Amino acid sequence: MIASMTGFAIVNREVPGGRLSLELRSVNHRYLEFQCRMPDELRLLETQLREGVAAKLVRGKVDCRISFNKVASAASVTPNAEAVARLKETAALLQKDFPEARGLSLWEVLHAPGVLNDVTLEADDLKDVVMGMLAEALADMNASRAREGEKLAAMIEERLARISVIVNDAAPLVPAVVKAYEEKLAAKLAEALLPGADERLRQEVVLFAARVDVAEELSRLTAHVAEVRRILKQGGAAGKRLDFLMQELNREANTLGSKSATNELSKMSVELKVLIEQMREQVQNIE
Repeated sequence: MIASMTGFAIVNREVPGGRLSLELRSVNHRYLEFQCRMPDELRLLETQLREGVAAKLVRGKVDCRISFNKVASAASVTPNAEAVARLKETAALLQKDFPEARGLSLWEVLHAPGVLNDVTLEADDLKDVVMGMLAEALADMNASRAREGEKLAAMIEERLARISVIVNDAAPLVPAVVKAYEEKLAAKLAEALLPGADERLRQEVVLFAARVDVAEELSRLTAHVAEVRRILKQGGAAGKRLDFLMQELNREANTLGSKSATNELSKMSVELKVLIEQMREQVQNIE
């Protein structure tokens, strides 16, 4: 099954002192690009996070955000007596040298390092937790990308079915156009009573038939449609191959339009290009 490059997932874990949150977002991109915002204490895990994402995704711009929300506990709001004593002693010594300085406020005392038991993050201690969260988030996001990819495949298949109908309808039009041209030209040559009219008619009809013959274009359109269907059925990272096929389909549709000998064929060419453009826009989001 093909997958979209658009996805989202979030995973939360309760850890000592608070809650860790890991959020993944992905959008379409030509290659795989990974960016991560996280607390500085966990920055050592960035390489492993990058490798974990690369093991599961092929294309897409992936934004990862890891945050830590502290949860207050009885221990965290109980001042450390030794730290308070050291702070008081230091403040008293400095006050002697700088008598004009104001004293410490209660807020400054409480937020001085070591006064309150603060929770610190340790990358080594949380490595398994964070990597487990990443694995779960990737699984959730890939599931959503697969569901979106299924919808994209269905939309593309609808357009392919319509293209097949147009190709089948266009195939018998060219012989009819050539036949009508031959009859019209024969009537004009007969009226003019030109010598060698039969040979002249044959040459003109052959040239006209070659000029308006679109059998090769219709055959290639049919082949490209079959290849797109094969790739959709095969699944996997198919975005780049499908994008190339959209270019080839568009090339044949343009050639068909340039050879159109009737308004009906011109309309078919325009409709083909509209259908191909609709598919191309969706293919840009396929991994």
